[in-house]
Amino acid sequence: MKNEFSWDDIRIFMAVAHFGGLSAAKSLTGLSAATLGRRITALEQQIGEPLFVRSPKGYRLTETGDDLLARSKDVDVAMRALNRWQEGTLVNKLVRISAGNWTASFLSKHIDLLWKEKEGIGIELVSAIEKIDIGHRNAEIGIRNKQPSERWLAGRKIGSVAYGLYAARRTTSKTASGPFVGLSGNQAQTASMRWLETHHGDQIAVRANDNMSVKEMVASGVGQSVFPCFMADSDPRFIRMGSIIDELTTGQWIVMHHEERHSPAVRKVADRIINLVGTNKALFAGEFPYHGAE
Repeated sequence: MKNEFSWDDIRIFMAVAHFGGLSAAKSLTGLSAATLGRRITALEQQIGEPLFVRSPKGYRLTETGDDLLARSKDVDVAMRALNRWQEGTLVNKLVRISAGNWTASFLSKHIDLLWKEKEGIGIELVSAIEKIDIGHRNAEIGIRNKQPSERWLAGRKIGSVAYGLYAARRTTSKTASGPFVGLSGNQAQTASMRWLETHHGDQIAVRANDNMSVKEMVASGVGQSVFPCFMADSDPRFIRMGSIIDELTTGQWIVMHHEERHSPAVRKVADRIINLVGTNKALFAGEFPYHGAE
């Protein structure tokens, strides 16, 4: 008789299937790539068949993997319904907000405007480059750069986000013509990093595999990089090295599930996010005065 499936193993399998690899799934599961790999291998041994085809490009589902994923989605919906019931009746209502790293950092700095201690609402920020699946309740609220196409999601445009090239204010005389700081790994696939590779790829001298490291490298004076204006213009260490990069400007959308958006807790947090972004509309749009290199 085979052992019964573990919900944790199924959850891990779904994360790897969704992101197509171990490294990308770390952001959702909180587990290391090595641990994820061991858990997937153990699940395959339990089933008796491979679930993924491994390659340098990532993990691709086998026929058995496709079948398991289809069956797991129903279980996922049921388990999340139970979790929401528990969160709403036994503990504080939890509202999870998914956003890119820079937006999550901005929300973190203004958490006092989103969370109130005695309201009975908990907030969890889910920061990731990849789009978190709101349809399967991996988050209640998403901040995205485009209108949702899924019919079960509701979206509202709340502003725009501009990007520019930035350097350390104290060293702009040395960095006005380069070098540049870039991203590596999965995060290098963002539109801003692809733009940097296209226009200044031969001048990228140093790289990191996370945004915060790139930010600190630029702040140290090593070179320039592309940042969203709302991040860099609000940090006195940086100065914009030119005009807004128009082709990188995107819309900003708040996204919720059609069913969840009417929840009082979700609605309250969403309204606060909309107000916060609206108050800082000029900052997000890159409308702070530009003074050029000093």
